[in-house]
Amino acid sequence: MSPILLAVCLGIGAAITLAIANASIKASGDVLMSRATMSASAALLVLPAAFVVPLPNKETWLILLLSIPAHAIYQTTLVRALTRGDLSLVFPIMRGGAPLITALVAFFILQNEYTALSILGLIIASISTIIFALPDGKITQDPERRKTALLWAIACSACIAMYNIIDAQGVRAAPSPFTFIVWLFLLDALPINAAAIWVRRGSYIYSCKQKWKYGLTAGACSVISFGMTLYAFSFADVTFVSALRETSVVFAAIIGWRMLKEGSGIRRILAATSLVVGLILFQVAG
Repeated sequence: MSPILLAVCLGIGAAITLAIANASIKASGDVLMSRATMSASAALLVLPAAFVVPLPNKETWLILLLSIPAHAIYQTTLVRALTRGDLSLVFPIMRGGAPLITALVAFFILQNEYTALSILGLIIASISTIIFALPDGKITQDPERRKTALLWAIACSACIAMYNIIDAQGVRAAPSPFTFIVWLFLLDALPINAAAIWVRRGSYIYSCKQKWKYGLTAGACSVISFGMTLYAFSFADVTFVSALRETSVVFAAIIGWRMLKEGSGIRRILAATSLVVGLILFQVAG
């Protein structure tokens, strides 16, 4: 299999499993505990690999010191966004906004030059994101909650853009790409579970028992999704792989509409599709 075809397969596979992981968390009804058990499950799943892969070198540890706080902030924003908004509303903004924010920063601050097709892609992606923010009949009775969900989703997308850059350096600096992947999953479980213990106090163990099935499903999908992504980062262009992975917004919109019975299904699916088209056009034309 050619490297390009392998990167495409890994990117799409990562998108599908990412959408399933977040749908499981949302369906649980307790986003914080499901996310905590997801991270713990993922850490346990990759733990045996820690005895097989090469140990991290000095540069890998330094990058992990940057990556873990970035992921902790990301987890905080994700929990708050999913707690307050529909999966099919906040997830496309969280995931699709990451490459969009990166592109806009490069354009307006770093003054990168883009082709006409690239700019068209940015316009399509921006309009699609705005469509998600438009009110619908289901949520207009609580506009403040919707507004808060959207703000957390935007903050989450900025965190994703940040950790994508850090993690891409991590897989390339590590003795093996899987070294960084394994140790990232092991360490990533610590901050979110510490936060859950602090928030839930004595009910932490009980809540874990209630939500472990959702967390285990999400954890397994997360390991597969992120592992595919980081492995693709080791040999393919980061922006190309990131754009492919963000097709997860379409899968999430479909799951939110058909399985979670969320409103504005058709509109969100169309908006998610046009968002992906805009992002891919931007990547290809750039």
